[in-house]
Amino acid sequence: MMDLPDLKSGGAYEGLDLSAYDLAERDLSDAAFTDCRLSDGQLSSVIFQGARFTECRFVRCRFAHADLRDATFTRCNFGDPDSHSGVEIAFSQMDQAAFTACDLSFADISRSSLYAVEFDNCNLRGARFHRADFSRALSPKTIHTAARFRACNLELADLSEVSLKGCELAGSSLREADLTDADLVGADLSKCDLFQAITTGAQLGGADLRGAEVSGLDLAALGAYDGMKITLSQQYALLNAMGLDVFAD
Repeated sequence: MMDLPDLKSGGAYEGLDLSAYDLAERDLSDAAFTDCRLSDGQLSSVIFQGARFTECRFVRCRFAHADLRDATFTRCNFGDPDSHSGVEIAFSQMDQAAFTACDLSFADISRSSLYAVEFDNCNLRGARFHRADFSRALSPKTIHTAARFRACNLELADLSEVSLKGCELAGSSLREADLTDADLVGADLSKCDLFQAITTGAQLGGADLRGAEVSGLDLAALGAYDGMKITLSQQYALLNAMGLDVFAD
């Protein structure tokens, strides 16, 4: 039986079954993993800062108090097709982490820092962001919020009460997503699909919804919509949703 290679910070690994390792509290910053697999992993206090993961699989894994800052994940799968459950990430640091073409369906991301996180072309169907913090205090009076969800599947996702002020969600599907009391002031929601999204109390002031699917979006139920950007063709759908009959001149 071949000996398992030692895992260390900055190392490069390919085709490993990481389930054979105890990764709790390990410092694997700046390491590179390609085509690796991890099942039923309890990754408590693991340090993956700056690590790179390509085409890896994480099945029934839980990250707690993990350091994922600046880590990159490309074409990685975090779902379990048998139980239809996703990865759990709690009390972790994900600032400036980047996910590209990853499957994070039904992920449960809670009480974690996600400042300037990037999701590009990712499947986040049914994902839950409970008390996820996309902000950073730059001074006692200045708080900056940054995140990107570009062309992602966020159908049925729970983003209730989350602050994504000024963030980019362009081209994403938010069908039936829960945006209750979410702060989306100034956010880029252009070409998003908001069909049957729950938007009660959502703050959409100054948000860009040009080209978005807005039929069914009830302006009266929003927390704010002043300065919201729409096209002429969208105004009819919005007025109809408010119970107004719009006729041609």
